[in-house]
Amino acid sequence: MKKRYVYLLLLLSSVIWGVSFVLTKELFETEAGITVFIILTFRLLLATAVTIPTLLLMRRLEPIRKGDLKWFLLLSLCEPFIYCICETNGVRLVSGSMAAIVVATIPLFVPFGMALAYRERIQPLTLVGIVMSLVGLSVMLFLGGEGNMDANFAGMAWLAGAVAIAVVFTIVLVKLVDKYQPFTITAYQNMFGCLFFIPLMLAMDGGHLVMLSYSPKMWAILLVLGIFCSTVAYVFYNVGVVRLGATAACIFTNIIPVFSLITALIIGQEKLSWSKPVGMAIVVAGVVLAQLPRKERGRG
Repeated sequence: MKKRYVYLLLLLSSVIWGVSFVLTKELFETEAGITVFIILTFRLLLATAVTIPTLLLMRRLEPIRKGDLKWFLLLSLCEPFIYCICETNGVRLVSGSMAAIVVATIPLFVPFGMALAYRERIQPLTLVGIVMSLVGLSVMLFLGGEGNMDANFAGMAWLAGAVAIAVVFTIVLVKLVDKYQPFTITAYQNMFGCLFFIPLMLAMDGGHLVMLSYSPKMWAILLVLGIFCSTVAYVFYNVGVVRLGATAACIFTNIIPVFSLITALIIGQEKLSWSKPVGMAIVVAGVVLAQLPRKERGRG
């Protein structure tokens, strides 16, 4: 696959993930009784119900090789299980665009994880980029009029956890991308993640199921989140990791907040204030700056 097509796939994955924050926020605002675990369980159930049968019919679902089951279970424990819990709780407490901005800092911290796991060298500008991104987040948090500050700090704590687990996910993913096709990795990732979520959702939020509207809008949003955000976007991203390496592929998550904010503005979920584009610009600039010195690797 030519690099320009890989770049296009990574760009599309960022667009899809940018929209996912807004859609998740829409569910919280329009569905009384819906919870984090209900959203995530239904999202992964729909994704698994479509991808596993499709791959089996196409004979494209590769069997898990001996010794790799533990890596698939750890991958699924990181994402979607722990990561999605942290991310969705964060979206519940802060705006979709704010959540997207925090997630966009993942590329800043991936090099540290890669350095610990694979002895990759950390470039000096990485530290400068982290400082810039923290400044940008502060602009949006303290000057953006985001509402209740307690909710903000709690939301930011959840999102910080999402960023940390995403680094672990990337380290584990590198162990699998050279052995399996992206579709196979994503299918098992969603299936095992679904198995993690179902008992937890029933135990904690089973009583909330009768409160849902089960409207066409609710199912449509969950279907988009499951098929596109939990499946298609991850497949595209995994292709990028295979072709460009984990660090280079991560760069494309920088633009997730742009599409998230644009979508929120279009549907009227958020209003544009000066602090959002300014803070976003500082964060994205910091992330891009941190990536400039790195060389691409054939493997993350």
